[in-house]
Amino acid sequence: MSNFNNIQELLRKKADLQTRLCLIPYTGTPEIKENKSGKYLYIRKREFGKLTSQYVDKFSDELYQTLLRYSKEARELQKAIRQIEKELALLNYVSSNLSAEVELNLDFARANMKANIYDQAILEGVATTFPQTETIIENGKVTGMRPSDVQKILNLKHAWEFIMDKDVIQAQTDFYVLSYIAKLVNEGFYEEGGRVRGVPVAIGGSNYVPPIPNEVDVKESILNIISSNLSNIDKAIELCLYCMKTQIFNDGNKRASVIFTNHFMIAQGEGLIVIPEKEVPAFKRLLVDYYEDKDTNTIKNFLKEKCWRKFK
Repeated sequence: MSNFNNIQELLRKKADLQTRLCLIPYTGTPEIKENKSGKYLYIRKREFGKLTSQYVDKFSDELYQTLLRYSKEARELQKAIRQIEKELALLNYVSSNLSAEVELNLDFARANMKANIYDQAILEGVATTFPQTETIIENGKVTGMRPSDVQKILNLKHAWEFIMDKDVIQAQTDFYVLSYIAKLVNEGFYEEGGRVRGVPVAIGGSNYVPPIPNEVDVKESILNIISSNLSNIDKAIELCLYCMKTQIFNDGNKRASVIFTNHFMIAQGEGLIVIPEKEVPAFKRLLVDYYEDKDTNTIKNFLKEKCWRKFK
């Protein structure tokens, strides 16, 4: 069990490092080339055994220093990833091949990531358009948006990329994965965004006051849902609603719950669960009824009929 927990933690760290590495725009060594028209910056790196040179822009000292910083950060991340891989090997971890169904589900999730993030942003009340969301995801700059809203979208991107890592998708859908997702969606807002809430919270538009959660109970509840005799889609829906209603973390519970649920969905090859933009008002009404125990079944049917995105 000790080895299992260590492996799980190392896989989470590796996925986080790989996600951060993917976010670096240029990961090679900067080089300056000069001709009659001036000086230009390129990135030199080896890909598939071949040395390549990629044009970046006209030379400026500021850009050159930025590229040097990118290069240093990439090397440090790659070194940390190699170290984790060595530690995994010492624990006799061997990455298993994913089934064709899970591979297809991962491709489906990647192809729909921008749309999923946009829908989640709308659910959170982020004032954005799809083109703005797309620009932010692609590391571009947008105007007219609050920095906090931009940060939320970037955090959603990081969390989705985390669960779509091939090692992470093979990890058990458990409290530790949920906690790490919450840490990612709360980055820049809370220092320990993945820690179980220890203070009371109120839910806007509802009389429901969630009790302060106990970490042991949360772990057990998640395990009970996963090991139940329900169908995979029903397990996913129960996971999503349980995490939302429990309000496990100080903030970001809906965001973390949806992405956590999709970790399970992808791992089972069952598609995705995302609340579409047009269904957000209805979902919020049903969620309040669910919180207040007025109607606990309609929202489950709603999620299955309106929010289940299938790829087969």
